[in-house]
Amino acid sequence: METGNDTQLSEFFLLGFSENQPQIQPVIFGLFLFMYILTVTGNLLIIMAIIVDSHLHTPMYLFLSNLSFVDICFTSTTVPQMLVNIHTQSKAITYAGCIIQMYFLLLFSGLDIFLLTVMAYDRYVAICHPLHYMIIMSTRRCGLMILACWIIGVINSLLHTFLVLRLSFCTNLEIPHFFCELNQVVHQACSDTFLNDMVIYITAMLLAVGPFSGILYSYSRIVSSICAISSVQGKYKAFSTCASHLSVVSLFYCTLLGVYLSSAVTQNSHATATASLMYTVVTPMLNPFIYSLRNKDIKTALKILLGSVTRSRSMDSPS
Repeated sequence: METGNDTQLSEFFLLGFSENQPQIQPVIFGLFLFMYILTVTGNLLIIMAIIVDSHLHTPMYLFLSNLSFVDICFTSTTVPQMLVNIHTQSKAITYAGCIIQMYFLLLFSGLDIFLLTVMAYDRYVAICHPLHYMIIMSTRRCGLMILACWIIGVINSLLHTFLVLRLSFCTNLEIPHFFCELNQVVHQACSDTFLNDMVIYITAMLLAVGPFSGILYSYSRIVSSICAISSVQGKYKAFSTCASHLSVVSLFYCTLLGVYLSSAVTQNSHATATASLMYTVVTPMLNPFIYSLRNKDIKTALKILLGSVTRSRSMDSPS
């Protein structure tokens, strides 16, 4: 293929995970449409429940509402484009569209990691320093922490995007994925990618391993504090306050680790694409269920929200 700097004329082809199985495309379309609707609805309900119930206007639920918003955006970055491609029977995505999708994928995946880390710190302060919780986790400090998450996420996404823009690409590029994943896009370039690879490695160590280490440290301290509680009821109550978050963290990082292990162990691009579905689609879909099933406050708020909606509909309906 011929290389060139006129990268805006390049067109990428997202091969997905059913490249050789066109007969199951309608099934995949229906499945992902259902999962997308479920994800958006579930996370919107969490956000609305937190807004409606004044008892949930606390740091933990402020972070949770932001996580739900990010999960909606994260899924919306990939699934609608995939649904359009399946419906039109076209795997093409423009160069500009691919770059934009890659930018927002980096942004929202990074925000997921940062918010989970901040939430772990919140649980650490609540359990290990309960008397100083409201002072340490003040509204101003929580706002600054969320702002810092967004700033770091935007800077990281812009850095990788600008480095990709400097690359030269061939024409009719095929990406063995259902979205424009950074590493896949970089390695489709015809020019030298050493700088891109180095930045990807360094930022992965700083922005993925670093927060994960912070989460591990927070929970090591939490476990130590819980073990020091004498009563069984006190231990259960302390653990229940962070059980939902721990479940979400475990799901997110286990699926993320599974993606990179599958890509390292096997050269099967379909296996890697399928594994990546877990943290890009399945995890955001399951998060609302995890929080609603394991959290009494969210359950109560959802009942109030759904009850008020039902009453308003019955009042509006003609007698």
